[in-house]
Amino acid sequence: MTAVAGTLAVAVVGPTATGKSDLGLALAERLGGEIVNADAMQLYRGMDIGTAKLTEAERRGVAHHQLDVLDVGEDASVARYQLEARRDLAEIAARGARGVVVGGSGLYVRALLDKLEFPGTDAAIRARLEERAEQHGPRLLHDELARLDPAAAIAIGPANTRRIVRALEVIEITGQPYTANLPEQVYVVPAVQIGLDCDRAVLDERVERRVERMWEKGLVEEVLGLLLHGMGRTAARAVGYAEVIAMIRGEGDEAAARAAVVANTRRLARKQMTWFGRDPRVHWLDSRDPDLVERALEVVAAADQGSSGDEAAGGARRTLGA
Repeated sequence: MTAVAGTLAVAVVGPTATGKSDLGLALAERLGGEIVNADAMQLYRGMDIGTAKLTEAERRGVAHHQLDVLDVGEDASVARYQLEARRDLAEIAARGARGVVVGGSGLYVRALLDKLEFPGTDAAIRARLEERAEQHGPRLLHDELARLDPAAAIAIGPANTRRIVRALEVIEITGQPYTANLPEQVYVVPAVQIGLDCDRAVLDERVERRVERMWEKGLVEEVLGLLLHGMGRTAARAVGYAEVIAMIRGEGDEAAARAAVVANTRRLARKQMTWFGRDPRVHWLDSRDPDLVERALEVVAAADQGSSGDEAAGGARRTLGA
């Protein structure tokens, strides 16, 4: 994709519950932009409360792309997202507008902005690996992955059957380690990334409040409705949904489900901190800064002008959650 000369895409990234949607919306309004979603679960129609998706009214007339593009029975595809979201950015630029990418799904952000090529798939290989996982458990496959690609095994937990199977599938198809196909920190889409940082204690409190609001808005009822439509594996495993589904199936009561959503959301936030914290190009801002929007606009202006070189475009790397 070729961006309009002098126009960088703006990406607002970081852990959940730091206010990415609000900042992205404010930047789009100030910069004449349109938003491209980079939250994997917000791709799904009907998954609104549990993903904290902005309502139509809350979007304030700003165009949003890559929201509500999948049925809950479909499995999300990073490769398909890359193709379609890059096309969205190209069309936004062609209209003379600014693309504002907003989301905390690290692989989706990297697939959109960075050099990342996707190996093909092989249904027969995948089916064979899935059958082995079903018969012998994911631990056996994870041990095999550890032998073939130790770095991938460290990055992929032994309980993540889907990713273990995919890693082994890629290794068999390409004859290369799975990690050889991971994204490089090389922009294909010229961009400036703004990360929202937050004190961990404050973030934990925000997560708890967010889960309370989700319950008040009707998360359980939302999940019940989605189950009637038949949720696929990807949607059913989303944080906030998996725990409610377990409760509906009789695996614990409502209090236990709420506590699990809080704990797993906090765990997700830590993973997001680690993921984005590894990228030295992200310019980190304090999510609690009362002048956050102005600070972010300064980062964008400096990157546009090239006045501060790599520091303006990439930002100073610092420890998250201090």
